[in-house]
Amino acid sequence: MIRVCLVDDQTLVRQGIRSLLELVDDIQVIAEASDGWEGLQVIRDCQPDVVLLDVRMPRKNGLEVLVELKDSRELPPTIILTTFDDQGVVIEGIHRGAKGYLLKDVSLEQLVGAIRAVAAGGTLIQPAITERIVKNIEQNASEFPSLEPPDPLTAREIEVLRMMTGGFSNREIAEALHVAEGTIKNHVSNILSKMGVRDRTRAVLKALEKGYV
Repeated sequence: MIRVCLVDDQTLVRQGIRSLLELVDDIQVIAEASDGWEGLQVIRDCQPDVVLLDVRMPRKNGLEVLVELKDSRELPPTIILTTFDDQGVVIEGIHRGAKGYLLKDVSLEQLVGAIRAVAAGGTLIQPAITERIVKNIEQNASEFPSLEPPDPLTAREIEVLRMMTGGFSNREIAEALHVAEGTIKNHVSNILSKMGVRDRTRAVLKALEKGYV
């Protein structure tokens, strides 16, 4: 059973999502919160397997909730669920530790698939959103040609890239993999070069586009 906490300031939205998820055998909504501050308390108390987190809420917004939980190492796999198709929110959410991003107009099947994916340790962002962000980045000419033919990423580089997607810093990745931070910096530099991107954010977006994570 995947235990879910739902944090959204709109009562009808919470009730609707709960009602839909009650139709699914392996998912259970164990707690709800109506704003970011309440969400922090509920998440810490219940320790759910997955959090569905709205972005725009009173007292604390969703991004602030992500930061506080990540800093205290209490952040469960979290899906940002919002009505706003905002590429800035997507990028910030990834940096701050979100594992998924879905618009509230998704189908039950898409929502359930996302919950199962992040509960299993994966990352999921709605393909349409990813496509628009990547297209916008390309229009701004923010990438440079990758190696031709590109060298494949090593197993360790893919491992580092997946942790980058989870919003982990070089120091956190180094601690998790039990290596020096300088080693991780070298891996990140190689990843950027091989993928033909200039920074970590674009590497994460391209990783999602190419199916590395």
